Amino acid sequence: MNKKTTTIRKSILLIGIVLISGLFIFASKLELPSNWIARFNPNYFPAKIDFAGEAVPLQIADVQERLDRELLVNKHLNASTLLILKRARRAFAVIEPILKKNGVPDDFKYVAVIESGLVNVISPAGARGVWQFMPDTAKEIGLEVNENIDERYHLEKATEAACAYFLKAKEKFGNWTLVAAAYNAGGTGIKKQLDSQKVSSYYDLLLNDETSRYVFRILALKQIMQHPEQYGFPITEEEQYKIVATKKIAIDSSVTDLANLAMQQGINYKILKIHNPWLRTTKMVNPTNKKYQLEIPLEGY
Repeated sequence: MNKKTTTIRKSILLIGIVLISGLFIFASKLELPSNWIARFNPNYFPAKIDFAGEAVPLQIADVQERLDRELLVNKHLNASTLLILKRARRAFAVIEPILKKNGVPDDFKYVAVIESGLVNVISPAGARGVWQFMPDTAKEIGLEVNENIDERYHLEKATEAACAYFLKAKEKFGNWTLVAAAYNAGGTGIKKQLDSQKVSSYYDLLLNDETSRYVFRILALKQIMQHPEQYGFPITEEEQYKIVATKKIAIDSSVTDLANLAMQQGINYKILKIHNPWLRTTKMVNPTNKKYQLEIPLEGY
């Protein structure tokens, strides 16, 4: 080997060392990509977890595996899970105080998370809103549902209705985990399965796939949302959707043109409907002069 070749090889080696050193230096200063964080935090499975203060029996093999499945699934639903994390601050600002006021455990906000991703959606069966009420159920618990007004889309009122459902189910079942399961399968369905299988715990029931996964999906989202960096979602406060300041105006008569009403409030029809999605048409029919509260944003438009 001649002297020139040796010199070239030494130069290449030196350049390689410098480049690798640079990577380590910059990695210590820059925020690592989310998939690196997940890779460098492999012990993502919790040693213990509870729902509404009720311990999950992770010592039971299938219980541990069912939670593991939902953690893995939701950890890798990158876009969906990230959007939920971005929406949470705004939605939880409404949901959390209502749960607390009604004596419903804070963990029930994760029911809304898995039902709708914290946005107003429509299921194939016809359930609507963040809490996914069917029309008849919504009417039974006091929500107004017609072609002009659908309070399933009113987050405050729908959350109050959900609390009423949870509290009634708690009286029936005695524990919150079964209440959550009943929200998916119905109280009658859960009671029938408990009686026929002669058990008293959700974790001892053999259920259809959807209800069998339901509480574990709640638990998985709770775990991920409480520890987002551990699961590869290092979301900053700036990345979360902001809470828009609003004022409320009372309307106790029919409104023939909501676009005109919006203009009178200094906004447009789109903004009015974004903040009041329970208004389902271009007008508000109110023959009984019922009083409604409309949210009018003070910023963000």
